[in-house]
Amino acid sequence: MASEEHKLLAEFLKEVHSSLRKSSLQYGAEEAWRKHCQNKDVLAKYAQCMQKLATKHWDVNYANDVTATSRISWATQMCCDYFFNKTYLKYRQKEIEIAEKLDISLSEQELFTTPLELIDVGSCYNPFRIYDFFKVFAIDLCPSNDSVLQCDFLQVPVGNTNIIKDNKAIQLKYNFFDVVTFCFLLEYLPSSEFRIRACEKAYDILKAGGLLIINTPDSKHVGANCKIMKCWRYTLACIGFTRIKYEKLKHMHCMAFRKAMNKDTAVRWATLCKEPYMTYSLNIPQDFQRDKDDKLLLAEEVEPSPDDFTELPFSI
Repeated sequence: MASEEHKLLAEFLKEVHSSLRKSSLQYGAEEAWRKHCQNKDVLAKYAQCMQKLATKHWDVNYANDVTATSRISWATQMCCDYFFNKTYLKYRQKEIEIAEKLDISLSEQELFTTPLELIDVGSCYNPFRIYDFFKVFAIDLCPSNDSVLQCDFLQVPVGNTNIIKDNKAIQLKYNFFDVVTFCFLLEYLPSSEFRIRACEKAYDILKAGGLLIINTPDSKHVGANCKIMKCWRYTLACIGFTRIKYEKLKHMHCMAFRKAMNKDTAVRWATLCKEPYMTYSLNIPQDFQRDKDDKLLLAEEVEPSPDDFTELPFSI
């Protein structure tokens, strides 16, 4: 059972998300995001609430619930298996076989570092820094401590080097990171187009064969939003990612995508496996819901979901 403080903190986060989506419908996503990024008071309170939820409430609940899995432990185990147990070799071989069928060359090979270069987007308080096999590049719109760099991931340019100035990340490097993590980030963004932009940028800054790890909250049963998740897989494939692991846990979807050494090998899956309902989109359930008469409700007509943030029993 969530405490009153837990509920209040979660309600504030959900209200920020809801208000941003409503503003996006009213002014357009670009203008809504600009206004949101200028609202320093809301950003600061959001960062404080998120850190308190994660460290004071979700960590405690996670410790008391043996069925729960934290996004940190899921992502860390995924990285250990993929990089250190070298399961990436299996996926490399699959890509080589697909490339041969397509009669295309694979000009890039995996060249990973030790420690792994990990960029945690929307990091808040830098939870991955406890692991010595990660060299963490933590960024957030409004960091909650000095180990996190201030950065708007949607707007930051990509170039030939990482540039940091006054504790701000003002440029990210092409093909540099071994891992990109999006934990509870994409549902924060107010439109499908913005979520796609974030994933395209992740593709640009990842090394060939690198991992994009995505966690998104969902307390419904595994089939409730399965078509949305399949559209995510289709869209990420079109960008150049191959999904290598998916788990629907009690309160979230956990996904790991490999950046293809040649984009065409990932696009092949999207071409062969596309279902009629699949579109190039990264929607979330809050983007559209239906009433009892099956009428499509716009985001401004939908009440914030009562679950997810208040039910999450794990550390963010």
